[in-house]
Amino acid sequence: MIAEVADTNFMGRIKAKVSAYIAFTKLRLTLLVVISSAIGYAIGVESFLWIDVAWLSLAGYFTTGASNGFNQIIERDIDKLMKRTMSRPIPTGKMSIGEGIVLSSVLGIVGLAILYYHFNLLAATLGFLALFSYVALYTPMKKHSSWAVFVGAFPGAIPPMLGYVAATNDFDLYAGLLFAVQFVWQFPHFWAIAWVADEDYKKAGYHLLPSKGGKDDRSAFLILIYTLFLIPAGILPWVFDLIGLVPAILAAVAGALFSIPAWKFYMSKSDKGAKSVMFASFFYLPVILLIYLFSAV
Repeated sequence: MIAEVADTNFMGRIKAKVSAYIAFTKLRLTLLVVISSAIGYAIGVESFLWIDVAWLSLAGYFTTGASNGFNQIIERDIDKLMKRTMSRPIPTGKMSIGEGIVLSSVLGIVGLAILYYHFNLLAATLGFLALFSYVALYTPMKKHSSWAVFVGAFPGAIPPMLGYVAATNDFDLYAGLLFAVQFVWQFPHFWAIAWVADEDYKKAGYHLLPSKGGKDDRSAFLILIYTLFLIPAGILPWVFDLIGLVPAILAAVAGALFSIPAWKFYMSKSDKGAKSVMFASFFYLPVILLIYLFSAV
């Protein structure tokens, strides 16, 4: 009986620790990064191999998990102030700072090593730049300026480009265009989140909406404008003769559909409308990348 109780307690601790690690690396958010990089790889590769996708996904999860982990270590005191972050592993004591540093370091090193040894130096370099800029530039800048969103858009836009470069070992025009689309996408995506979380962010001293007035007409207008920018950005591969006319039309339609909730949000300027933009952004990104992928098949 005692042994059974001990085994149950041991398994309970293991389960709790695994749950803490999953929360620490932000699994659901990281999956979007993994999907983007995998589609980028599929667009660029000549001979598709599932084993390569598996390695790339693992490297993407590890590297992004490291970025998220270091971010939470740096912002551990700030996370305690916000409702959306106070339940994270470090503020709740489910993980120590030292444990977080070790885990993030191991994930980062292993993730970059996979990119270098299984793929190429250029892919590993992009992975390092994403990790470094997110942790060393974007994270500390959030406390001081709304320009942090612009800085954070750079590492946020790297995943599909990284996947493409991992497949081709070449930073060509298509790689740059994949980066450009996801770069523009970052702004309506993040600002919609910042609109909903504005009160929470204020508790931590963050001001991440584009207008100094916060949740005002200008912020709502810029969210709409950057959503509309995705229509021309989405057809750039067609402009440079990298995809056909039909995929370009589909890309434009995807951008137009994304602009509908953005327009409704601009008219209402409500949290509900901002959430609609946020959820629409989660659909738009994989859809546009899949359009590019199927045009390349």
